Order: sequence, then C-alpha cells, then structure tokens
Amino acid sequence: MLQLPPLSLYIHIPWCVQKCPYCDFNSHALKQEVPETDYVAALLADLDADLAYVQGRQLQSIFIGGGTPSLFSAAAIKVLLQGVATRIPFADDIEITLEANPGTVEAGRFAGYQQAGVTRISIGVQSFQPEKLQRLGRIHDPKQAVAAGLQARQAGLRSFNIDLMHGLPEQTISDALFDLQQAIDIAPPHLSWYQLTIEPNTAFGSRPPVLPEDETLWDIQEQGHQLLLAAGYRQYEISAYAKPGYECRHNLNYWQFGDYLGIGCGAHGKITLPAEDRIIRTAKVKHPKGYLDPERTFLDQCWNVENDDRPFEYFMNRMRLFQPIPKNEFIARTSLSAESVEPLFKRAYEQGLLEQTESEWQVTETGHRYLNSLLTMLMED
Repeated sequence: MLQLPPLSLYIHIPWCVQKCPYCDFNSHALKQEVPETDYVAALLADLDADLAYVQGRQLQSIFIGGGTPSLFSAAAIKVLLQGVATRIPFADDIEITLEANPGTVEAGRFAGYQQAGVTRISIGVQSFQPEKLQRLGRIHDPKQAVAAGLQARQAGLRSFNIDLMHGLPEQTISDALFDLQQAIDIAPPHLSWYQLTIEPNTAFGSRPPVLPEDETLWDIQEQGHQLLLAAGYRQYEISAYAKPGYECRHNLNYWQFGDYLGIGCGAHGKITLPAEDRIIRTAKVKHPKGYLDPERTFLDQCWNVENDDRPFEYFMNRMRLFQPIPKNEFIARTSLSAESVEPLFKRAYEQGLLEQTESEWQVTETGHRYLNSLLTMLMED
C-alpha cells in the first residue's frame, strides 16, 4: 500500500526582465510593474484549493522559483510566507529557498528576504565572463554576480547556492574552469553546476549556437569535478555539489519521489493519495493573464500516475542521486513490489550500470556517467 511521503511546496513567480535564449521554463518578459499584491493573493487562493492534499503533514521545504522571484519585494515575500504558514504547519527546520538573479538584487535585498522567512537563496549566475553572459541573454555583469554571492554570504541565511552553467557557446576548458573557480572562491555551501542543453521552443532551439565538442565537454566535467572535490564539495546529485550537510532538501524530496504542492503559473505538483491507492500530478494555468482571471480555476490539468508508469517515474528521479536506493522506499512510494521491476534491470546489471543487495539498488559510477542510456533501457524494457 502507498505510504505518505514528506511534503514540500513549490511556488512559481513567472516574470523576468527579459527571456533568456536558452530558457524553456514558464517565464514571461515583464512589460509593466510586477502585480505583487494581486499575484500573492492568487497564490494563496490557489493553495486554499489544494489544502485537502496536505493530509495532516508539515511542510519540509518551500521553493520559490521562476521566472525571477527576486523581482518581488521582501515585503511581498513576507506576506506570502505568512499566508502559507497560516494554512499549513511548517517543520521546525523548514528550508525556504528563493531564486534570485544578480541583475535584480540591490544592496541589502537578501537581508530583507531573510527577515521575511527565507532561509536559502539560489543565485542564477551562469557565468562570470561578460561575453558569455551577453551570449546567454543575462542582464547582470560579473561584478554584480560576485557582489550577489558576497551579499548572500553576509545575509544571515542558513545556506545559499550558486547556479553555474558549462558547455556554453564557444567555451574553452580554461573558460569553464575559470567560472567554476570564481564560484568556489565565493564559498557557497551549495553549487549547482550543469551543462547547457539546447531545448526546443527556445531562441537557441531555433538558432542553435556553436557548442563545445564532446571531447571538450568531457574534459570540462572531469577537471571541474576534481576542482570541486578539492574544494571540499561532494557530488550528491547529477548536477549538484554541496558541502556536507548543505544538500538542497527541496530537491532531495523531488528526487526521492516525495510529494509537493505546486502553486502559481504553470506550477506542477505530485501528490500521493494512499486511501485511493493513487498518485496524481497537477498543473496550473500557465499564462499570468489566465491565472489572475477571477473567472477561471487555477487548475489546468490533473492526471493519475498509473501503475505501469510508476517504476520509470520513480527511478527517473531517484537515479539522479548518488546515494543507494532503498527497496523499501520504492515499495512505500509506488505500492509495487521490488521483484516486479527486476525484469527491467536485466540489461543494466549485465552492462555494469546497476548493482543490488538484498535491501537496495545502487547506480554504479558507469551508470551515472551514462544515466540517459540507463533510463532509456528502463523505458524500453
């Protein structure tokens, strides 16, 4: 039988100063003043409609993503978080993350967010080189990126993250390692370091830039990985490194197939309903105009994760992590037996991508290197 996993909350703020050419998130270039008051009220009404899904749980984490949430004032974020707290109890050690872009953060802003209840800031730096930032459509410069990192370090937050990309257009190995060393020098407790991918329905998808060759990408990853290890970071997820104890709890809940409510434009949720032996996914109205329309409901779609789809959905998330996968967790979060998925793993075992003991599975080093191939095997089998 399904068991209730931990519960998180994702809050989407959809506006950006401008749309980046690589971005396929639900974000919209700001054409007027941010409607803070109306949008916060809509978010809380959206949450009211989802309260039945809480099922007596506390919130373990909140993630305010975008878009660019740092376009909202600290006062608006405070009203939002206080509104959430009156509806759902918070765990004593709740992690509350807010995404911020250096170009939208003036001096003292992070301290205001901290006073509003935010415990963790995630800064979208992407690069510390002006020509690369310009190519990515970013509105900040390297000095602003460094200043934002230092401001986060001094704001009294429990933690902060720097988001950094590699494999950028015409990027060399030395370019990529320079960026990474700049981030390490700021000393964030958490560092998300991931390769740029070209997504459809983006400006880069329509006019693809020249990206580094595969051999260069491989060298960047290998040398960057060693640089991070030497600086005291540990890779706990495919694209995330952290100092011990500073792993992102919100993302861990995603990858461990936990539950999360999703509120805001285009936000997605995943909810377990043990009494009905159901797992459902939700998606909210995508466009701000429709989301803020009082004549419409916030919910755009709701669908079941059927039994046949649960193994792939679970492992697609869980295999991103470098920790072992407990078989008991798989059973509790899918209501399926561990034996039922053994036929899916035959080729993975044979090719050394996956190992198992009586109580857990473990993706091997080779398996993580070729994770897409491993997941494709599971989908095909």
